[in-house]
Amino acid sequence: MSRYVKGPRFPMGRPAITPGAEGALEAEGIPAIVLLARHIHGDWGSLPVEDQTANELALLTGKRLLSSYDLPGGRKVWIITEADRSATTILLPDDY
Repeated sequence: MSRYVKGPRFPMGRPAITPGAEGALEAEGIPAIVLLARHIHGDWGSLPVEDQTANELALLTGKRLLSSYDLPGGRKVWIITEADRSATTILLPDDY
């Protein structure tokens, strides 16, 4: 069964994207909404197991959530949802 059947695992709040991340995704032809959907459904991307475990704990304790997705050409895009779930931002690691 698809992980998307049950709906999002947490509220994402206000979505935002940095200009750098928007440009990188456009250059690769990847819609930001695709990565955002993965993030809110608990697909944390290419995070180490320790960070994936921290995200699972954060879902229970109300901490910040982080996903990391590899782009073609070796770049990465991060998605961060704030601890209070008021906003979710798509950004490049250099934007942090």
